[in-house]
Amino acid sequence: MGKVSRISCALAAFFLVASGAMAQNFPGPPGLIALPGKCSKLVVGKLDASKGCKGELATVTGPDGTVTFIFTSEGKMLGFGGDGRTVRPTTPGNARLTLNMVSTGVGTKMTGQVEASGFCTFGNPYSGKPTTIECTAKSKDSAFTGSFKTNGKAPPANTKAPSKK
Repeated sequence: MGKVSRISCALAAFFLVASGAMAQNFPGPPGLIALPGKCSKLVVGKLDASKGCKGELATVTGPDGTVTFIFTSEGKMLGFGGDGRTVRPTTPGNARLTLNMVSTGVGTKMTGQVEASGFCTFGNPYSGKPTTIECTAKSKDSAFTGSFKTNGKAPPANTKAPSKK
C-alpha cells in the first residue's frame, strides 16, 4: 500500500467523493482525494527528490477551507497549502491557489509546518484529459517545487464516503 493510500486511511473521517461535484468544483468540499498520475518534479531547497516521487498526489480540503496538495517521495511528504477562498481562474480551464504554508511529514503524519508564499496552478483532474498541478513556494530559509501530471480520469461513480459510526 502506498504512502498516500495510507494517508487516505488516516484521514478517512474527512474523505468525501462526489464525482460530479468534484469535476465542477475541484478541489471540492472537505475531504481527501488521491489523484493517480506521474510526479515529474519534487525539490526542497537543494534536495531533488524527484526520482523517488510517487505516482499519486493527495489533495486535502479541510473543514475550514484550507487546501493542501501533498507530494510523497521515499516515505516523506511535502504539502503545499493555502486558503481555498484564494483560488482564482488564470487561463481557460486552469486556476491558481495562493499558498501561505508548506508542511512536511513522514509516513502518514504531517510533522512540521513553515510559513511560505507561492502558488499552485492546476486544472480539472477529471476533465478526461491529463492536467498538470504545479506548486512553487519560498519560505524564509528554503524554496519548494512540485509538479504532477494527473491521468485525467474521474474516480469510479460507485465510490462512496465511509459511513459514520
